[in-house]
Parts: sequence; structure tokens; C-alpha cells
Amino acid sequence: MNKDTGKQAAARAALEFVTPGKILGVGTGSTVNFLIDELAAHGVQIAGAVSSSNGTTDRLRAAGFKVLDLNEVGAIDTYIDGADETDHRRHLIKGGGAALTREKIIAAASARFVCIADESKLVDTLGAFPLPVEVIPMARRYVGDMLERMGGRPVWRQQVTTDNGNHILDVHGLRISDPVSTEQAINQIVGVVTVGLFAARPADLVILGGASGIRRI
Repeated sequence: MNKDTGKQAAARAALEFVTPGKILGVGTGSTVNFLIDELAAHGVQIAGAVSSSNGTTDRLRAAGFKVLDLNEVGAIDTYIDGADETDHRRHLIKGGGAALTREKIIAAASARFVCIADESKLVDTLGAFPLPVEVIPMARRYVGDMLERMGGRPVWRQQVTTDNGNHILDVHGLRISDPVSTEQAINQIVGVVTVGLFAARPADLVILGGASGIRRI
């Protein structure tokens, strides 16, 4: 089974957790694109969606779904999103698609957070995938220096500007044995908007698609 097949299988399995008539939070990325396609193909009736990126908003609208602002709805029943890595405690690295800040906001506002991914995303220790950090542009060098002091090797993701108008630093070389503490420490650096560690608020459920079928954590 290739990765796309695993992603699609996980997306299809997540339909079980979409409550008809409720607000659905929708993340960003290739696995989420499969989710949107599955929602449309199965005619799932939701009250509307809160989107984590402009790209997801465009895809949702093209599929016929109403997109709402979080300020209009206040709370979200379920949020479904992908991940770049997950450990066995459902701590995640996210942000490969540069939508980490809006993703984290929607996750915090949701009663239930379901992560969907192919089985290759499951790791014992987070950090093989470079950790994205969204930063205010003028603080990029300062934040980079602070991240180096923490043992990381930050690389500016050039030619990428987030939907919020900020820059992304991808931090290589970190072995994240304590994701909650690492998330808190990076968030305290002045100039950091969000770090792509979803540990203080982890996923409630991770659905992995693979050659042996669906695995739930």
C-alpha cells in the first residue's frame, strides 16, 4: 500500500467521527484533501466548516461546503487534520503545509481532535521531521539564534509566507523526548507565533492507514 492509499483509507475511516448537522473543523494538507473528497462523495451534511487555511477554504467551497469564521461559531464539535509525525501518545508535529497557527487555534476550540495519516507518520520519538516554527518576520534571526541554543538547526523556509503574513523556520536535529516541555519553551521565545508541536493539546484519536488496514491510537 502506498502512502496516498493509506491517507485515503484514514480519511474515509474518519467519516465515522463527523457529526451530521454540526460544525466541522478542517485542517490542511494532502490527507485532508482526501477527507474533503470523501465528505463530498458520501454526501455528508454538516452545518458548516471552519478552515485552517486559504487552500482548504477554496477546496471546501468547490466541494459545496459552507465555510464559517471561527468567531461566528465559537465552538467546534470535531476537528480533523493530518500530521507530519505522531508518537504513541498522540503528540504531533504539524506545519509542513505552513498552516500550524490556524490549525492549533481550531484544535483548541474543538471538543474532539481526530488526526488522520498514513502509517509511516508513526514514530517512537518526535523530531525526524523538521519542527516548523512560525515567526514574526523581523524576529526571524533572533528566534533562530534562540533555537540554536536549544540544540536545533533552524532553516528559513524561503519563498513561503503563511496565511498570517509570517515566516517559517524548520528546526532540524531535535530529538523531542518531552514534547509538552519543548512546546512550552519554544512558545516563550519572543517573536514566535506558534510552534508546530501539538502536545499540550494532543489529538484525541489518531487514525492510521496502512497495508494491514486501519489502526487507531
